[in-house]
Amino acid sequence: MTTVNTNQVSQDILDAVNKKNSSKGSNVDEAQDRFMTLLVTQMKNQDPLNPMDNAQVTSQMAQLNTVTGINKLNETMSSLISSVQLGQSYQATSMIGHSVLVSGNNLTHAEAGGYFGVNVPNGADTVSVNIKDGAGQIVRTLSFGKQEVGVNALSWDGKNNEGVVAPSGNYTYEITAKIGDTTTTSSPLSLAQVQSVSNSTSGIKLNLSNNTAVAVSDVVEIF
Repeated sequence: MTTVNTNQVSQDILDAVNKKNSSKGSNVDEAQDRFMTLLVTQMKNQDPLNPMDNAQVTSQMAQLNTVTGINKLNETMSSLISSVQLGQSYQATSMIGHSVLVSGNNLTHAEAGGYFGVNVPNGADTVSVNIKDGAGQIVRTLSFGKQEVGVNALSWDGKNNEGVVAPSGNYTYEITAKIGDTTTTSSPLSLAQVQSVSNSTSGIKLNLSNNTAVAVSDVVEIF
């Protein structure tokens, strides 16, 4: 009679439990089947005078339950994440066609000026804006009065400092906010339209009319 002289469960059983399977769907069941087949085979061929240690078997059974439990949890979480992302994608599509304020200092001008914004966490008594063309030259300096704490929408009529309509195109701007004579914290905000929604590995992205893509969480205000 062939016997296995051991006081512990074979390493083959551990390998069977922990073995990674690239196929989907039945990993957990296959691991259980492999474990039980090897365990039963080993018990049939054990030395009656030197049987397997019950504590060892119990320990390996507990490890199997842990591994299969983790596998099932991983599969459940993957399914849940996919469902959440799909739901977020559907929700994000409702923003298509809407204008949003996001961090940035780009301004598109089509002979009618444009809108932009500023975030002043501490508020401001005055806000000065320098609008620059593609060459970095200032074409218009705008002055605004008191701004409330938080996000404030601003606009440019599209004219330069001489009162002439500036050429259509892409512009940038710099913002300086002051409380009294002291410069305070401020952040420029660009206005763009949501044109489409993408579901990437990094999450849901909004594709904007200014050729940028932002996360939904980056949107400061929706119009």
